[in-house]
Amino acid sequence: MKTDARPPVLAADRLSVQVGRRNVVHDLDFTLQPGDTLVILGRNGAGKTTLLHTLAGLRDVAGGDVLLSGQPYAAWPRGHEACLRGLLAQSQPDFFSATVLETALVGRHPYLGRWDWESPEDEAIALAALATLGLDGFAERQVPTLSGGERQRLAIAALLVQQPRLYLLDEPLAHLDLHHEIGVLDHFQALARSGAGIVMVLHDINLTARYASHVLLLDGQGGHEFGPAREILTAERLSHAYGHPLRAIRDGSQTLFLPC
Repeated sequence: MKTDARPPVLAADRLSVQVGRRNVVHDLDFTLQPGDTLVILGRNGAGKTTLLHTLAGLRDVAGGDVLLSGQPYAAWPRGHEACLRGLLAQSQPDFFSATVLETALVGRHPYLGRWDWESPEDEAIALAALATLGLDGFAERQVPTLSGGERQRLAIAALLVQQPRLYLLDEPLAHLDLHHEIGVLDHFQALARSGAGIVMVLHDINLTARYASHVLLLDGQGGHEFGPAREILTAERLSHAYGHPLRAIRDGSQTLFLPC
């Protein structure tokens, strides 16, 4: 079996992140290898989005380093990091009217020169991504006519069009029904199996148990626990982090967590 000889997709080296004077995490160490899926869990306000944006290189660190494919963000040529990592933000502001295809093609911008236009190949990549998200036939629709779930799937499609090595996803399941939740998670699981690294902020503990290889659990007070999902996802740890008692039950080979 061939192994990926490239550096880890993402690493945190004694990383500390703050919001004002409040610690989100302190001395966080982890390495995300190709094929890993890391889910960040924690109660509202624990700092999940802040941490994700720091891992994306969009916020300054309070201490330590974030390494993208083995190098700090500052070491990469300007703009090149967008070819290596893509971020799905929580909200998608639409300041100007555009078609679905035009919006999906934004994902190709890191690969285009200042005055370049998208090629037929770029358009084919975008159309394939739209089809993957169940948006085939939507190419000429105006974005403001989309439902919330359709707009979320378009945002994910634009991220797929970018084709990064690292996917950072902030609540990717927002506005999606169950069918599309599973479809999206299955697709990112397939991308991980093909060598991508995935970091997701999720709220569903049981979907985390199904899809995560690793979990980073924030307690909302600056503390954290990181490790393989099977070790971190325990009723005791989750109850402490969420401030509400949970119990674990077995359902065949899967463990489910239910509030008490």
